[in-house]
Amino acid sequence: MKKEFPSDNIPVFSSRRRKLNVMASKTLWLENFLAYCSGECHLAQNTLLAYRRDLEHFFQWLGDRHLQLLKIQDLADYVSWLHDRNLAPATLARHIVSLKVFFKYLQMEGIIHESQASLLGSQKLWERVPKFLSPKQVEALLTAPVEGDKHWIRDRAFLETLYATGCRVSELSTMLLSDVHLEERFCKCTGKGNKQRIVPLGEKAITAICRYLEEERPLLVKRGEAAGDHPHWLFLSHRGHILDRHRIWELIKYYAARAGVREDISPHTLRHSFATHLLVNGVDLRQVQEMLGHANIMTTQIYTHVDGKRLKAIHKKFHPRG
Repeated sequence: MKKEFPSDNIPVFSSRRRKLNVMASKTLWLENFLAYCSGECHLAQNTLLAYRRDLEHFFQWLGDRHLQLLKIQDLADYVSWLHDRNLAPATLARHIVSLKVFFKYLQMEGIIHESQASLLGSQKLWERVPKFLSPKQVEALLTAPVEGDKHWIRDRAFLETLYATGCRVSELSTMLLSDVHLEERFCKCTGKGNKQRIVPLGEKAITAICRYLEEERPLLVKRGEAAGDHPHWLFLSHRGHILDRHRIWELIKYYAARAGVREDISPHTLRHSFATHLLVNGVDLRQVQEMLGHANIMTTQIYTHVDGKRLKAIHKKFHPRG
C-alpha cells in the first residue's frame, strides 16, 4: 500500500484555497463597487448593469493574475484582448471607462496604491460619424405599424415620441404618464444620473399619444391591474407592465425591416436622426445639447460632421475665399 505523505497534498490544497480566495475577493470587490456606485454616486440602473457586464469581462481576462500586481503593460494586453473580440469602438471605450472607475474605487478603498488604469487612453469617439435616417426613411419607419398589427396604435405613439424628443430608449421605457403634458406640448425625460429635462412635443407625436391614451392604454392598464400591478408608465406591454427597452429595440428592428430601412438600425438611430435633422434646419448647437441632455457640448458636436452640404454652404457664404 502506497504511503501518502502530507507534503503531497498540501500544495494542491493551498493552490485551490488561494484560487477560491481570489474568486471570493473579486466577487466582493465587484459587489461593493456596485453598491458604492448606487448608494453614494446615485448612478442609473443601466449604468450599473453596464459596469457589471464590463467588469465580468475584465475578471474573465484576469483569471489567476493578482489584480494588485497589474502594470500598465498588463492592462494594455487587456485592451488588446477586447480588440480581438471585435467590439464596436463605443463598446470598447465604455469597457475602458468602467475599468478606470473601478480602479479609482479600489485606490480609494486602499486595495491598490495607485490606479494603473488611469494611464489607459480612450477611443476617439468623435471620429465616428453617427448613423442616421433621412426624413423620408423616418416617415417610412414611423408609419410602418398599421391597423391589424397587435399594438399598432401604441407602437406608432412610441415611435413618434422617440423621434419627436430624441430621448434615449431607457428614458422612453421608464417615462411616466405624469411626465407627459400634452396641453402644454412637452414631456419630461429622466436621463443619466437621474437628471431631468423638458423636451417639446410636436403635433404628430401629440396626436399619436392622444389616440393611444384614449383607445389602447386603458385596456393595457386593466390587464396590469388584474395581475396585481398599478401601471404608471406611459407605454405598457401586452400584459400591462413596463414596455422594456429590449422589447422596444425588437419592435424597431421589426418595423424597420418592413419599411425597408437599414438593417443596423437601433433606437439610438432615431436619436441621431432627431439631432441631425434639427442641426440641418438651423437649430443652435446649444439648444440641441439641451434637448439631448448632453452634459458636455463636445458630445453634441459630433452631429456637426454629418451634413456635408450645409457645411459647404456655410463655408462658401462666410469664408473670404469661399
